[in-house]
Amino acid sequence: MTVVDVTNDTFQREVLDHKGVVLVDFFAQWCGPCKITSPIIDELAESMKDVKFAKVDVDNNQDLAGKYSIFSIPTFLILKDGQVKNQFVGAHNKESFEEELKKVTNA
Repeated sequence: MTVVDVTNDTFQREVLDHKGVVLVDFFAQWCGPCKITSPIIDELAESMKDVKFAKVDVDNNQDLAGKYSIFSIPTFLILKDGQVKNQFVGAHNKESFEEELKKVTNA
């Protein structure tokens, strides 16, 4: 599965209305740690078919960044059935993402 680019206009449909688990990556094009985690998110999207992966460019979607109190990037939200279950900040390795997702998918 590919990572879905989400905007202010599509967040409700793509993330909040999705039945199941969604990891949302709040990022910016100029962000160094975001560039490090992007290939990891792409790899996870290919291997974890039971999780939806989405990206939100905070520079182009400031309303969403404000709504979810995104003060640092990258920030990751994990939602299940439209409800935020976890939020963490900063570059992480693949294993760390997998651990965070398992907490929600196995709950």
